[in-house]
Amino acid sequence: MKFADHLPSPAAWRRLAPALLLAAVLLLLFRDTAAAMVTIWNRSDTFAHAFLVPPISVWLIWRRRGTLAGLPMQPAPGVLLPMAAACAMWLLGELAGVNAATQLALVALLVLSVPLVFGWTVARALTFPLLFLFFAVPIGEFMVPTMMGWTADFAAMAVRLSGVPIYREGLQFVIPSGTWSVVEACSGVRYLIASFMVGTLFAYLNFQSPWRRALFMVASLLVPIAANWVRAYLIVMIGHLSSNRLAAGVDHIIYGWVFFGLVIGTMFMIGARYAEPDAPVVASGGAATASRPRSRPAATWLVGALALLLLLAVQAAMWQYNRPHGSPLPQLALPSRAGAWTADSEPVTSWSPAYRNEVAVATRSYRAGSKAVGMRLAYYRDQGYERKLVTSTNNLVDAEGHGDWAQTASGAVSLALANGGLALRTADLRGSAEPGSPAAQRLRVWTVYWIGGHYTTSDVRARLTLAFNRLIGRGDDAAVLFIYTPAAGDSGIPAADATLGAFVTDAWPALDSLLAAASRRP
Repeated sequence: MKFADHLPSPAAWRRLAPALLLAAVLLLLFRDTAAAMVTIWNRSDTFAHAFLVPPISVWLIWRRRGTLAGLPMQPAPGVLLPMAAACAMWLLGELAGVNAATQLALVALLVLSVPLVFGWTVARALTFPLLFLFFAVPIGEFMVPTMMGWTADFAAMAVRLSGVPIYREGLQFVIPSGTWSVVEACSGVRYLIASFMVGTLFAYLNFQSPWRRALFMVASLLVPIAANWVRAYLIVMIGHLSSNRLAAGVDHIIYGWVFFGLVIGTMFMIGARYAEPDAPVVASGGAATASRPRSRPAATWLVGALALLLLLAVQAAMWQYNRPHGSPLPQLALPSRAGAWTADSEPVTSWSPAYRNEVAVATRSYRAGSKAVGMRLAYYRDQGYERKLVTSTNNLVDAEGHGDWAQTASGAVSLALANGGLALRTADLRGSAEPGSPAAQRLRVWTVYWIGGHYTTSDVRARLTLAFNRLIGRGDDAAVLFIYTPAAGDSGIPAADATLGAFVTDAWPALDSLLAAASRRP
């Protein structure tokens, strides 16, 4: 049998034409979003598996072509409503600079185009292949801090139960043979995402019972998390028992992938033992059955045209919001005096937050008697994917642990000011023990976002406020304020908080006025 015999007939191609054209136009109009997805796949090992998602989804649809050939294909105009919601989600994501929102919206639009053009009967037959496309969205890095903490908790507990003395501080711990640190690569997020994608596909292809499918999918989520904990513990113990001759440097990454491969391979072998494969998929030339209701080409093209107008409208709205305004850069003149505090030329510390691409920044140190406080104000305007305030790459310290500072604790504090309460994030930082670095220095840092006149410590609220401000024409001016002072260990934290509280109380009226003035545009 020739390959051409498996291809759709000319009549089938005519039925497919509206959907293919709509998908092509959709990808053309949202090409920047699609390109951003591919860029993340290419640069991040965590999402490299996403290159396989589109071809796998196409293959899953192709293998059901015999079933699809006998289904009625009638457009569903009501799908325009969820498509409008997806367009709104994309617009808000663009305004806030949130990749996950825009990329989820793009995939949702592609998925919804199937029921729009072919109807819900066809869409239900393709439920899994269509939903599988969402694995192409590079999302999940928000879990990294939490999973890093879980990994550190388990590794420290297991090492202690193994009889090895351990001193832990945040994500770093010291054992007699050396110092270990849990960094982003140790979180296990890449194991988790890859395992869940492959496990979901395995469950769909090998089980028919919904309960078996769900159970295997849950296992594909839980097993990599537990496996990563054990991996981290084993690497520390191998390094300790070998006097750091093994499991050091790149070795621990290799050992980790080998261990992960063995665990996941064992999980699939167990799953295969209880597999209940479907009946063989019968190939079909795609000829329509006589009983199938005729599709209405005019109605199909009409809903396609309406969808196109919707896509063009949201693109036009985004173009309007992105027009350059030509505003001058804000002037950030930090006050030289605030109550009992006077500016000082001597820096409080060598630490600097790992925030990038601000349009303006101001730093100043203050002293009042023996107390010293540092302040750094980073201002953002005309934000986009290359320059934005709230992003996973902006952190107090180098997230990969390559810098001279490490974060050991975090929390929150509230102050009662003359014009109301103010909530701030707190963090404890410790200098590394590297030669020439500030090994003994510790800092207490307070942080708060300013988004167009509103203060918040929440990343989510900051993004939503930013999107709302842009939506109603208030612009995207935003800033982050860091206030910090030395802290001599845990016993020095209350004293450091008292120092920072006294400074903020004195300096806040001037800082609030400074930010309000900086946001005014001619």
